[in-house]
Amino acid sequence: MKMIMAIIRPEKLAAVKKGLSDVGVEGITITDVRGHGTQSGIRITTRVGSTVIDEIEKTKVETVVDDALEQPCIDAIISAANTGHFGDGRIFVIPVERSVRVRQG
Repeated sequence: MKMIMAIIRPEKLAAVKKGLSDVGVEGITITDVRGHGTQSGIRITTRVGSTVIDEIEKTKVETVVDDALEQPCIDAIISAANTGHFGDGRIFVIPVERSVRVRQG
């Protein structure tokens, strides 16, 4: 099994959810997060001066899938979240050794 963790633009969440659903993903976890990657934030310049906003709002989407769904999930996220601009996000793939359902132990 693999955990797919994607950091995306918040406005792309609905499209990513639909894309994952279309490839057969049944469960996801969504978290609102803040941070920055290589873009190092946004610089806003006004008459008074300039300000750097280095904590950009993003959305983290996580799911655990069978190995066979790894690449279809990655492709679905890229297709749904890509705008072609800096800050589109990042996808991490993490191996999962074991998953235990709390209700069933």
